[in-house]
This record gives sequence, C-alpha cells and structure tokens, in this order.
Amino acid sequence: MTILSLPGSSASLDAGPDREVSYFSNRYVLGLTLTAGIGGLLFGYDTGVISGALLYIRDEFKVVDDSKFLQETIVSMALVGAIIGAAAGGWLNDVYGRKKATLCADLVFAVGAIVMAIAPDPYFLIFGRLLVGLGVGVASVTAPVYIAEASPSEIRGGLVSTNVLMITGGQFLSYLVNLGFTEVPGTWRWMLGVSGLPAVIQFSLMLCLPESPRWLYLKHKQAEAVAVLEKIYDSDRLEEELDQLSIISEEECHSTKFSERYLEVFKSKEIRLAFLAGAGLQAFQQFTGINTVMYYSPTIVQMAGFRSNQLALLLSLIVAALNASGTMVGIYLIDRFGRRRLALTSLAGVIISLGILSAAFFLESSSSASTVCNAIACKTGGAGWFAVVGLALYIAFFSPGMGPVPWAVNSEIYPEAYRGVAGGMSATVCWISNLIVAQTFLSVVAAVGTAWTFIILGGVAICAFIFVFLFVPETKGLSFEQVERIWKERAWGSASGSEALLEGGGQF
Repeated sequence: MTILSLPGSSASLDAGPDREVSYFSNRYVLGLTLTAGIGGLLFGYDTGVISGALLYIRDEFKVVDDSKFLQETIVSMALVGAIIGAAAGGWLNDVYGRKKATLCADLVFAVGAIVMAIAPDPYFLIFGRLLVGLGVGVASVTAPVYIAEASPSEIRGGLVSTNVLMITGGQFLSYLVNLGFTEVPGTWRWMLGVSGLPAVIQFSLMLCLPESPRWLYLKHKQAEAVAVLEKIYDSDRLEEELDQLSIISEEECHSTKFSERYLEVFKSKEIRLAFLAGAGLQAFQQFTGINTVMYYSPTIVQMAGFRSNQLALLLSLIVAALNASGTMVGIYLIDRFGRRRLALTSLAGVIISLGILSAAFFLESSSSASTVCNAIACKTGGAGWFAVVGLALYIAFFSPGMGPVPWAVNSEIYPEAYRGVAGGMSATVCWISNLIVAQTFLSVVAAVGTAWTFIILGGVAICAFIFVFLFVPETKGLSFEQVERIWKERAWGSASGSEALLEGGGQF
C-alpha cells in the first residue's frame, strides 16, 4: 500500500496500489460522463446566449428597451431560478436519485426553452427564464455528483472537469449561435429556443443509462449497484470498491431524517469543515471575477478603448475560446498536478492578471486626460491592447484551475449520505455569488472606476489564495472514504478516535 502525505492536511492515508488509469481507458464511464455533461452545456449556453438575445428583445419590445429594470430582470431571472434549483437539487438527488434529478432538470429546461421561444410579451419571457434557471440549478448539482460517483478515483477529477468543459463550451457555442441567428427572422426566439434541443437529447440518453452505483448501494439496491460497478472496474478492483462501500455504516446513512440533514451539515464538525472548503471555493470562484469577464467581456473591451462593436464581439469570442481551451488543460492537469496545487497556481496567475488589467485601465484613464496622449492611444491602442493581454492571461490562468477545481472538490468531499444536500447547498452559494457579481459589477465600475474595480477583485483573489492554502486539502487519487477520513482527522485529530463522538451526532 502506498502512503500519501496530503498537502494542507495532517492525514496520512492508505491510497491503495498505484494504478495506470487513463481518461479514455473506459468508454462506458466516458459515455456516462459526456451524457451527464450535457447539463453543463445547458448551463454554459444559457449564461452566454442572453447577452446577444437581449439586443433583439429590446428591438421587439419597446417596454424592455425603455426599462433597465426589465432588462436586468430578464438576464438575472435565470440566476434566481438557478439558486432555487440548486437548493432543491440536493433534495432531489438524495431522495429520488441522480438519474431522476437529471431527467427532471431536462424536462423543466425544455419547457422553459419553449416558453421563451413563443413568449408574447416580456413577462412571459421572464417566466421562461425562471424555468430554464431551475433546470440549470438542478443540473449544476447533479452532473458533478453523478460523474464523480461513477468514476475511478485516479481520474475522477478529470472526468468531473469534463462537465466544466461542457459549461465553457456551451458559452462559446452561445456566441456562435448569436452570430448565426442575427439575420434569421425571429432572431432571439431561435437563440433562446434552440437551447431546448440538448435537453431533449440528454433526456433520451439518460433513459438508457443507470442510476449512480453509490446511490443504489445507499438505498440497499446492492445487486443493481454491483451490475453498474462491473462495467466500470475489473474483478480485483470491483471487490475493493465493494469493501469500501460496505464501510458506510447503517447509522451514517439512516440515523438522520432527510429533513434534518441540512442542519446536520452545520452541527457535525467534520461535515461543517468540508462544507466550508466546498462553499468557500464556489464563492471565491465567482468573487474573483470570472463572470464579470464572461458576462461583460465586450463591455470591458470597449472600456479599454476599442469602440467597434464587431471588434469587441470578436475579442469576446476569443476570450470564450480561451476559456474552453484552458478547461481542457485543467482536465489533463487536475489528476496529475492535484486539486489544491492547481487552484493555488491558478489564483497566483489570476492575481498577476488582475494587476495587469488594473494597470491598463489606469493608463487608459491617464491617456484620456491628455489630448496628445489620447491621440497616440487611438493610433497605437497601447493601453487597450495591454488590457486585452491582461484579459487573456486572466482566462489562461483561471480556466485550468479555479474553473474546474471547485466543482471537482465539491463532488468528492462530502460523506455519502450528505453528498446531495451539501453539494446542493454549495451550488446555491455559487449561484448567489454569481448573481451578486453580475448585478454589481457595472455599479462598482461607475462608483470607483474600472481600474480600482480590478484592484478590488485582485484583493479578493489574494484572500482566495490564503483560503485555499489554509482550508482545502489535497484529494487527488483518494477514494470517497479516504476523503472522509481527512475531515474526521481535521475535526477530531484522529479518524479512529472520533467514533464515540460521532455516535452523539458529531457535535461540538
């Protein structure tokens, strides 16, 4: 047995024999991953498509064009729906299973896409956006958990990160669709309505796929669980996985009613520590500014001095492509480099990039103050291109690390009986943080200026670096049971010595 010393953790755990398992080694697992990842595609597409669609919605509905509040509501209502969907998604996952939760999300999303496409007025459109958000919220909880529970631990991070690749790919696809439908009658109705097609495809495919083997085992459907696991592992590894599953005690799985598990997340010290790490990662993912870049990249580019709408949209498309490409790098690195080290490296680069962005906008404001300097800036685009470089570096550093790491970590750090509940709560934190950032970025820019806004984001990134260093352990290559032992040792100083305390609910 190989002993792993975990960075940031005092735990030393038996990690099992070294195994060569590649991302493409099991086509069955890869098929499950890609199918579940369609939920991520819906997630990404919806967050990106509305920016282009809104231009044409304003043209069709004068009341929308005259009201900033209606415009903000159309954009943000999907985020409100996602918050509700993520909160309910944990309950759906634990009570009805990962498969049924996915099917439910697909149905709601497809209905929402139809409602948006046929909306006779902006208020009907807002209702459709709410439905789509509900579907996205449930999918954001379900897809990472479903993938993680069907993945060998050696490549779990890369497979879960595939869901993030689908998110970034969906964002890139949305920009292409926006460009493709600009000259088509119905414009925004097609842009929003076509999103229902992937939901229908995923629904059809999921009907043919199994439930998560760990959820089946938890619900005492061992025969069904073994049938799924036999398609994932060879005979020797299967026996080892079943031994680990049998460690899940009856008390852990059934002593607490589901309605009480939300409170248990905070009452149990080890689960509370895990939730702090998971929810903190999700919050910092948003507050370090990724969705200010994805939602407002054309605006940021224009703030930097590029006045052409076409050039701004083209540069934004490049930003989206870099985001998707960087996520592919993250898939390769996350199971080799490790979650914690990848997040720390990513945040270090983000801090530098935000410094470059703030410097570029200080230069831009300085050149604007001088007619001579401004004339030079217009000819050379010096400050503007400096900002574009900062933007590209930001994406290049963020996307391989802080893009996939929070989702991968949240899919693997919670005990079996609390994975749906705690994962749903953590995803809710992500969506609330997303909404706060999306609703405040332009207001903060108006209040303190673009340069200082990026300095504030840089300060948040420094806090995120410290947080990851102190609170997030390395989980690369560990089984779910080994990860649980990390939190028990952090909470009680000894995994084995905490058993008596756990009988009393693990309170302190």
